[in-house]
Amino acid sequence: MTFVNVGTLGAQPGKRDELIAQLTRPSSVLADIGCLAYEVGADDTQPDTVFVMELWKSAEAHRASLSLPEVQAQIAEARPLLSGDFGGFRFDVVGSPLHH
Repeated sequence: MTFVNVGTLGAQPGKRDELIAQLTRPSSVLADIGCLAYEVGADDTQPDTVFVMELWKSAEAHRASLSLPEVQAQIAEARPLLSGDFGGFRFDVVGSPLHH
């Protein structure tokens, strides 16, 4: 079942663009392990917030990704840019008007 993880990452003041650059570096590892989409966004009315939408083949694929050395290295690299303010939600897709 397709799994969605949508969230906000608080960036240290003035570090949002650096965090976005780090999060949007090309990664073939994500696709190989079941990531269908990983979209990063910004809203200038919230200058210290980064928005992330992840679409995965399954919740298990998402969980497994977190143990990969490449993903752990990216998390460690991003940590100094983060303020510690996080938000979001997760869900399993149950249907769509685009897919029958």
